[in-house]
Order: sequence, then C-alpha cells, then structure tokens
Amino acid sequence: MTDSFGDVTGEYQALHESSGLVADAHELVIVSGSDAGGFLDSLLSQDLTGMSSGDVVRSLLLGPRGKLRAPLWVGLLDDAFHLVTDIGAGIRVQEDLLRFRLRVDVEVADPQPMLDLIGPGSATVFAGAGLAVPTGVAGWDDGVAIRAPLGHLDRFYVPHPGREALLAAGARMVGDLAATAVRVEMGEPRMGRDIDDSTIPQETPLVEETISFEKGCFLGQELVARIDSRGHVNRHLRGIVISENSLPPEKAEIWSDSDMVGELTSVSESLRVGAPIGLGLVRREVLPGDSVEIRWAGGKVGAEVRDLPLLQKHMAA
Repeated sequence: MTDSFGDVTGEYQALHESSGLVADAHELVIVSGSDAGGFLDSLLSQDLTGMSSGDVVRSLLLGPRGKLRAPLWVGLLDDAFHLVTDIGAGIRVQEDLLRFRLRVDVEVADPQPMLDLIGPGSATVFAGAGLAVPTGVAGWDDGVAIRAPLGHLDRFYVPHPGREALLAAGARMVGDLAATAVRVEMGEPRMGRDIDDSTIPQETPLVEETISFEKGCFLGQELVARIDSRGHVNRHLRGIVISENSLPPEKAEIWSDSDMVGELTSVSESLRVGAPIGLGLVRREVLPGDSVEIRWAGGKVGAEVRDLPLLQKHMAA
C-alpha cells in the first residue's frame, strides 16, 4: 500500500472532512448457491437468518477453537453473500469455507480487491458520479458497493473499476499513513497487523457488533460462549496515546513498571487527537488511564493507555 500521495495532512483531512479513496485495504469473497445462507450461518458468528437482500451485518470467521480467522462485513444481494475482509485474509476465508463445504450447493469465489471510500462527503461523491448512495449493499459498476461505517465516518467498499469515476467526482486518493491514523482513531483492528489467529474475539472491541449469543451453533462458539458466561481474557486491544512527538516503530514493547505488558501494532500520527497514536494488545491489569513506557532499540517514550475508540464523534466536530 502506498504510504502517501504527496500530502499526508491533506489526505487525512479528506477522510475526516470530505472523501478519501483508499486502495489495498480490503477484499471481497462472494459466496453463492442455494445453500449459501444456511452454510454461512452455521459457520459465522453473526445471525444471518433474518437478512434480506440489501442488508449488511458485521461478523467473524473463527477457527474450531474460537480464535480469529477473519473479521467480516457480510452483505446479502439477491441470493449471493458478499464477504469483505482485510487485505490478505480473503484467501484464508475462501480456503476455510471450502474446507467445510460438504454436500451443499455453495460456490466460493476467488478474493477480489475493493476500494474504501471514506468520509462525510462520500454521498456527494456518489451523486457526482451519477450513483445512488448505498444504504446497505447494492449493485454498482458490474460489482457491488457495501456500506460499512468506520466509527462515526461514512465508509463504502466499492469495486476497483469505479476508481476514476469517484476521483472525477471529487474523491481524493489516500495512502496508508493517513488511512492508518483514522483507522486507529476509530479503534478498528486490522487482521495480520493488530490481531491474528492467536486472538480471542473478547480481546478486541468487535464482540458487540459481530457475535450473536442467541443463534444456534457456529464455528468456534464453545470458547466464545464460555468466556462470555464465566471467564475473562488476559489481554485487551487498547489505544495508546504517546506523550511526546516521537513515533515508535510497530512491534515496540509496552512496559508497565518492570513488566512488559504488550507491544504496539498499528502506529500513526493523529491531528485530531494531537499526538502520535497506536493500538496494542496489553495485559488486562493495565487499565485505560494508566501510564506506560514504549521501548524499542532506538529509544523510549512515555504513553497513556486509553479506551477505544480514541476519537469520539463529538471530538471530531
């Protein structure tokens, strides 16, 4: 992913104030066939049985032992389910679904890259391109567009062929530096960067939106339900706000007194928070508001642990 298109500040402001277009962040896996709904509902953590064409929900694909395989947005259009996940995780989603596809009429397509259209001006961009604003999932430019909010910001996943039309209508290309800053502000972890297949859902802020505890069995349900009813996890994904104008590298260690309690994952600079920020899985005894020290081979810096999201809607005004 390109770090920047020449103006990180302008790209960051576009995401918050107008509309930015991000490439290489997400990809789409389409699941179709007469048995697709029941098949996916038996595997994914969210209840899909009440979905109608046009609906979108968040969900998780877990392994048999309840560890994360991929975070998902799931959209239903006609009889096909459109699963959007983080870039690089699409092949894992495809392979896992194919592994469990036994005696059912289900097709699982190869992953295809999507663009993220983010920002409060996204509706204006759609209008400028002569397109209706999707309220959920809708057919769009020989593909689909899926509404999937990023915190309090509008976000739409759109197919790559629409890139030039969106840019001509006022969207601005945004690189990884600005996109990461906004994603960290909103507390959205990225698979392979902040979370991986050792992560338990309750270690993340995703559970409330992605897991139904009322539905029937799904893959990995036993661990998730046991922790929900009578357990706890040993670490939590937290926001990290760095107290000096210094940007530590990813994988820098997080220390509390004499103990290493975690490591930084995504790191960037936030104009709205007014400091360098990051995400990190830290031990549960380290609470929001606690002071910590970030250490790496080239130095160290103080920081504060905070709840996610780091940026609330009223702060962004």
